[in-house]
Amino acid sequence: MSRLTATYLVETPMPVEDAAAQLAGEQSSGTFVSVPGESDELKQRFAARVERIEPLEVVDQPSLPGGRPGEQYKRVRISVSWSVENFGANLPAIASTVGGNLYELRCFTGLKLVDLRFPDELLAPYPGPSHGVEGCRELTGVADRPLIGTIIKPSVGLSPTETAHLIEPIVAAGVDFIKDDELMANPPHSPFEKRLAALMHVVNRHADRNGKRVMLAMNVTDELDAMLRHYDMLVESGGTCAMVSINSVGLVAVKKLCEHGDLAIHAHRNGWGMMTRCPMLGVEFPAYAKLWRLAGVDQLHVNGIDNKFWESDDSVVRSIAACGESLGELRPLLPVVSSGQWGGQAFETYRLTNTTDLLYMAGGGIMAHPGGPAAGVVAIQQAWQAAVGGLSLVEAASTYTEFRQSVEKFGGPDLQQQIAGGSA
Repeated sequence: MSRLTATYLVETPMPVEDAAAQLAGEQSSGTFVSVPGESDELKQRFAARVERIEPLEVVDQPSLPGGRPGEQYKRVRISVSWSVENFGANLPAIASTVGGNLYELRCFTGLKLVDLRFPDELLAPYPGPSHGVEGCRELTGVADRPLIGTIIKPSVGLSPTETAHLIEPIVAAGVDFIKDDELMANPPHSPFEKRLAALMHVVNRHADRNGKRVMLAMNVTDELDAMLRHYDMLVESGGTCAMVSINSVGLVAVKKLCEHGDLAIHAHRNGWGMMTRCPMLGVEFPAYAKLWRLAGVDQLHVNGIDNKFWESDDSVVRSIAACGESLGELRPLLPVVSSGQWGGQAFETYRLTNTTDLLYMAGGGIMAHPGGPAAGVVAIQQAWQAAVGGLSLVEAASTYTEFRQSVEKFGGPDLQQQIAGGSA
């Protein structure tokens, strides 16, 4: 029988072999005491199996509450596998198996799910992303550069009419993608149906005029029935994408949304920080991304280079790579680069990743451009053209007016001084 393998970063005061056995037992056929019916045959068939233990370092202080004075805490990487027979093609059950009560076991003062390895037998029932990278490129008509997107700001307060006026120059400027902020779903001051009608009127009018249909990702996050109803409204209006706050609605609701198949699904991971920010608790992005890829999302947030949040550039680069990692026949995810982005980060993003298979999102970096939002779109297009073409940031600022203006606005004193002096 095929097996699913999970790898964990673990911290424990116990002998590591005992801690690994406790993890495997808790998450399969074991309990703290033998019970009637728990035969050796049953354990052989259904028990989780410790596949690998890799010692790392020893520390004097526990990462999480639960340690005792004077103990030493061993950090190890542990791989555990389960027979597919334990859960079958049941995504919530898989998530419960690899990320359930083990986090509460007393023997662990640190535990993080690092990665998952799925057998083909378990992947087969899941179609995964219905669009992925290539499908999103086809929907936006963008072939050889990152998709350029922005977020509707302010996130709350604007009426449907005011929001439509806000996106008009952005759509006219040729932006590829516009999305709701995660805080904007179906509030009384801007009901989803009215906002959808106002925004799609702008999108459709420009599409009829120039043939380019902006991908508008309206936030459908809601109770399940309302979410599906809003999805259907998007389809009927000519939309191509729906946004959902995946951690808020959960795997089952997202999978249900993805199974409709008409729209690309933009997965916003707000709340991600509480799952991963502690180095010794939670889940790392490769494992997280695979679960949502099985659910069927097409686009997934990864933060960005030199971003406004805590995440390091190295972590962002690993997340971008994870979106394209081979996972059976499932299409790769389109990484959504966001968080304090403007054109200036395009150069380092391209250098570190060597890819343009990205959705490059800028909220303030477009909306607050000194020349207005339309100039903000142009500035980021110029930045990516320059980055891929081998120009430095300073050379690009000397070449492109709109990009130079964005450097003067967002670049910071040192960069602004370089631009003013024309030095490298």
